[in-house]
Amino acid sequence: MIDLKQYEVWFVTGSQHLYGPKTLEQVAEHSKEIAAALSASKHFPIQVVFKPVLTTPNAISELCLEANSAKNCIGLITWMHTFSPAKMWIAGLTMLKKPFVHLHTQYNREIPWDEIDMDFMNLNQAAHGDREFGFIGSRLRLERKVVVGYWQDDEVQRELGVWARAASAWADWQGAKVARFGDNMRDVAVTEGDKVQAQIQFGYDVYGYGVGDLVRAVNDTSNAETNQMMQAYLDEYDVAAVLRLGGERNPSLREGARIEVGMRNFLASGNFKAFTTTFEDLHGLAQLPGLAVQRLMRDGYGFGAEGDWKTSALVRAMKVMAAGLPGGVSFMEDYTYHFSANGDKVLGAHMLEICESIAKPGAKPKLDILPLSIGGKADPLRLIFDANTGPAIGASIMDMGQRFRMVANIVDVVPTDQPLPKLPVARALWLPRPNLKTAAAAWIYAGGAHHTSFSYAVTAEHLHDFAEMAGIEFILIDEKTRVHEFVEKLRWNDLYYHLFKGI
Repeated sequence: MIDLKQYEVWFVTGSQHLYGPKTLEQVAEHSKEIAAALSASKHFPIQVVFKPVLTTPNAISELCLEANSAKNCIGLITWMHTFSPAKMWIAGLTMLKKPFVHLHTQYNREIPWDEIDMDFMNLNQAAHGDREFGFIGSRLRLERKVVVGYWQDDEVQRELGVWARAASAWADWQGAKVARFGDNMRDVAVTEGDKVQAQIQFGYDVYGYGVGDLVRAVNDTSNAETNQMMQAYLDEYDVAAVLRLGGERNPSLREGARIEVGMRNFLASGNFKAFTTTFEDLHGLAQLPGLAVQRLMRDGYGFGAEGDWKTSALVRAMKVMAAGLPGGVSFMEDYTYHFSANGDKVLGAHMLEICESIAKPGAKPKLDILPLSIGGKADPLRLIFDANTGPAIGASIMDMGQRFRMVANIVDVVPTDQPLPKLPVARALWLPRPNLKTAAAAWIYAGGAHHTSFSYAVTAEHLHDFAEMAGIEFILIDEKTRVHEFVEKLRWNDLYYHLFKGI
C-alpha cells in the first residue's frame, strides 16, 4: 500500500552569474554527480532529481513555485556550491510550501595542496556560500534540517535519507483522509482535539461515520470475498482448532472475515489512509474488529483505538517513514507495569489491536477467539504474539490547546520474564530509557497520551525531522533525560511557542 518510489526530491544548487559560464558548467556537472550518487544511495528510498543551477531571483522563485505544484516532489535538497547572494532567495523561499534540507558540503573531499589556485577557490566556495544561505533561512525563520559533511560519506547520506523519509510522510499527510467509525470514547480527554486546526496545520482531514455505515459495508460482502479472506487466515496463521472448518467457532471466523472485507472495501472506496474504531459504539457488528484492524495496519493503514484520530494519523505517518525498513510500526498502549529489583518494565498491549509487523520473526502468530470483558459483544478474533526485541520508540501527538506537541520515548524491548499463557493479546515488554521512574514522570509532565505509535524502524531523528516540517513541538525522553531539566524545558517551550506567534 505504501510506495515511496512515487516520490522525488529535487537537488537545487545556488550560484551566480559573476563566475562566468565555465565555472557554472562545472557547478552543474558536480551537482549532477552528487544528485545521482544520492539517488543511488542505499539510504534513499526515493529518487533525487537534479535541477538546473539557480543564478537569479526569478529562476529561484519559478523553481519554488514549480516545486509547490509538483505532486511527486516532496521537498528540496539545497546546496550553495559557490557564493549565491541570499537576497536572491527571499522571494522564492517565502513562497516555498515544501520542506527543504540544507546540505553543507563541497564537491572535493580534501584540499589539493600542490595544485590549489584561485580558480579552485572561486569554484569551491560552499564554506561561506552555505553560510550566506543559512543566514537567510534563519532570518526568515524557516524550519529546515542542516546536514554537514562530505557528500559521499555514509553518515551524510544516512541523515539525508532520514529527512527524505520524514518528508515522504509529510507529503503523504497532505490531503489524506482519516475515517472515524463512531465518536470519541466518552469522557476521554487526550484523544480529543481540534480537527480544524489539525487540517490547517497537518493537511489531513478527519471524516466521521456512524458505525451503521461500516455495518452496511460488512453486510454487502460476498461469499466469495469472505471465503478468500478465511483461506488467507488459514494460510498465514496458526489458527486455533475451534476456528477451523468443522470447529465449533468456525462461524465466528467467517464473521471476522466479513468484517475485515467490509472494512477494507469501505476504506479503499473512500481512499482513506487511516481509521479509528471505538468499543463503545459497535451497534450492528457481531464482534469488536480486532483481527481486521491488525491486518489493515500490517498493510499500511494508520489506526487509533477509541476514536483517537491523532494517533491514527501518526501511525500512518510512521508507516510511511518505515516503508521498506525492517522492524515494523504498530498502534500501542502502555498497559501495566512490572516493578522489580531487576529493572522496572512496561507491558505494552491493547485489547486486541497490535500490528503483526512488530512480531518476533520466525513464528506464525496464533489466531484465536477468546472472551473480551469489555464492549458487550461476541468473543472477538485476534492475533496473539510476542513482539520482537531490541531498541524501539513510542510517540504520541497531543493537542495542548495553543499548539500540538509530539512526545517520544526510546525504549528497549526485552523478552518476557516468563510465558504469559493466559494473556490473549499481542504484547511487548520494554525498559524505558533512562528508566521507568524518570520516563513515566517525564511523559506525564509532558501530558503524553496513553496511546502511542510504536516502532523498531523509525528513530528519534525521523520524528524530530517530521515535527520540524509540521511546525510542532518535539519532546524526547531518552537515556539523557533528567526530570528537573525536562520540566524546565517544558516551561521554556511554553514561553517560546507563546512568543513565536508574535515573531
